Amino acid sequence: MDARLNLFGNPVALQFIKHLNAAGKVISDSTLPHATQELVKLRASQINGCGFCTDMHSKDAAHAGETSVRLNLVAAWREATVFTDAERAALELTEQGTRIADAAGGVTDEAWANAAKFYDEEQLTALVCLIALINTYNRANVIVQQPAGSYRPGQFG
Repeated sequence: MDARLNLFGNPVALQFIKHLNAAGKVISDSTLPHATQELVKLRASQINGCGFCTDMHSKDAAHAGETSVRLNLVAAWREATVFTDAERAALELTEQGTRIADAAGGVTDEAWANAAKFYDEEQLTALVCLIALINTYNRANVIVQQPAGSYRPGQFG
């Protein structure tokens, strides 16, 4: 399978990705826990059907020490007992923020209030920005049908 466009060889795409990566660095350097960041990226990627990002973020999380049990249960986090209440709140916000079109009101006040119980303003801001950022990456990769499976942890720096 080949991608419809070479996002890694196109000057416009490279400039765009450069700016997305800079935004991602701001988030990764924030106080939002790294494990939570990886869970959020993985869950949004699963929802969006982005094989490339699902591959990348599951491998990056495993490389950073995340357990296979937790990674395997991200898609079924509601029934899993391996996530903290804070992680569960972040995953709920991720799902609602990713599935905006599926709900007339977008993200519910309840989901927001629950996340605000566990994350301070800086962390909530990073969480919102991360959800928006991973959805952007997912959409680009899904549109061009970016192949999945060959990512190596740390491949992009």
